[in-house]
Amino acid sequence: DEWEWSSVDRLDLRSYLGHLHRRGLARRTIGRKLSAIRTFYRWLHKEQLVEANPARTIRSPRSERKLPGWLTRSDVDRLFVLAENRAAEGGFRGARDLAILETFYATGMRLSELQGLSVRDIDLVSDQVKVRGKGRKERIVPLGGAAVRALRRYEPRRRELLRTCDRPDRDALFVSESGRRLSARRIQALVREYLDAVADEGELSTHSLRHSFATHLLDAGADLMAVKELLGHASLSTTRIYTHTSK
Repeated sequence: DEWEWSSVDRLDLRSYLGHLHRRGLARRTIGRKLSAIRTFYRWLHKEQLVEANPARTIRSPRSERKLPGWLTRSDVDRLFVLAENRAAEGGFRGARDLAILETFYATGMRLSELQGLSVRDIDLVSDQVKVRGKGRKERIVPLGGAAVRALRRYEPRRRELLRTCDRPDRDALFVSESGRRLSARRIQALVREYLDAVADEGELSTHSLRHSFATHLLDAGADLMAVKELLGHASLSTTRIYTHTSK
């Protein structure tokens, strides 16, 4: 049907957006359509073809919060079999990689949090780690037995490596073969290397281990508030998104 540009008002546009939503269009797609309409009416108003822009005060729909990929328990089993086999070869890198993977999965910490860990943050007597999160907030997170064993295996190899390096970073927990603190990019790359080898899900990352940590805890009946504290979330609503995949 034909329609006059000047006759369209805010209610007409809201009705149209509701129609798109009922058709099942994604929020991002609806947002793009609204943006195009808003731009079109801005031009019409500039050319004095309409008195006002009816789309000016209509808010774009919030984008859906996309969850990161996550690992099934079978994926996790395969991941640590692979990492354990490489660590069993006795080299520095295999021991380090296993310690990184176990620490990620045991604590659910963010990439930036793990990358910034210092040796003094790890307490292998109390089996816990001090994590510095967003806003410089600190939290204490327990380490599981597998992570503790991996860290104990890694630590002597780390000390041995640092003795051979020129100006090593003795404070950093996870270091490169040159003795410097591993960058976030390098950690992301090595984790993806392992994940791509064992999981069918695409686009996996270090955050997938954080997602898996939370989901598997909730699967096992963990309290949502307790998981929130372990993850370092400011809001319970952020933690609640993991219940969407928990079964």
